[in-house]
Amino acid sequence: MDYKDYYQVLGVSRSASADDIRAAYRKLALKYHPDRNPGDKQAEDKFKEMNEAYQVLSDPKKKARYDQLGSAYSSYQRGGGQPEGFDWGQWASNSGGGQQVNFEDLFGGAGGGGFSDFFSSIFGGMGGMQGTQTGTRRMTQHEQHVAITLQEAYEGTTRVLDTNGKRVQVKIPAGAKTGTKVRVAKSAPDGSDLFLKVAVQDDSRFERDGSDLYAPVQVDVFTAILGGEVEVPTMTGKVKLTIPPGTQVDQKIRIGGRGMPVLKTPQEKGDLYVQVKIRVPKNISAEMMSLLQKARDLNK
Repeated sequence: MDYKDYYQVLGVSRSASADDIRAAYRKLALKYHPDRNPGDKQAEDKFKEMNEAYQVLSDPKKKARYDQLGSAYSSYQRGGGQPEGFDWGQWASNSGGGQQVNFEDLFGGAGGGGFSDFFSSIFGGMGGMQGTQTGTRRMTQHEQHVAITLQEAYEGTTRVLDTNGKRVQVKIPAGAKTGTKVRVAKSAPDGSDLFLKVAVQDDSRFERDGSDLYAPVQVDVFTAILGGEVEVPTMTGKVKLTIPPGTQVDQKIRIGGRGMPVLKTPQEKGDLYVQVKIRVPKNISAEMMSLLQKARDLNK
């Protein structure tokens, strides 16, 4: 078995912060998501690999164990050791009772293929599980990350999981946000519930704040001064927005009900805030310059 460098997979340094790791993961998820690369096996494999890396590096317990293993493995290599001679057994994880957890494909139509032997051997017993102790009873939650686009979060979407020999279609509700958990009953390897933890990818058109969206829109200086109409993007297509005379740089104009659906009450939607970016023309004719100078003089 070969050592897998999860930091290299995500393209981050070993000193990267949790925010750096999350940002790198989102960037790669956007690039290699199977929906963007239909039929591309290489992209599908990359998507699976980066999800596995994020599963480890985003979990403090797994990351700590992985860093310890990495330090030990580096020391072993520096001494001239080969992968086949490394004592992987001392790092093999179990699930408390000593039973190895074998994970099936948890990504289904979104990049399937399951976890690698390295992950299963080192982290199988830890899995996606986050446990809490209540008296003498251990409550275990199986959790897996899934990436979706902002458009999918707006409309709601589905993912197909192959787990425990079954194909399960999971509905991710409209209004889901990063951190939203979707329960999949009795779908974990041990027959308990599985939870999909949603990560919503960045969208080049919008910034999201709860159920509200923010979109920068370019407006020429004359429209800003005189008023007029511009087209602005929304989640359902472009609409025309009236720009009032005297609009200022970075002024926000609210369009009610054009934001994201509210989770659990998708008929309610947040607002869209258009942030005006004023565009000044680079090439100004002599006639236009003369008129502008007159306007400036009148404004004194």
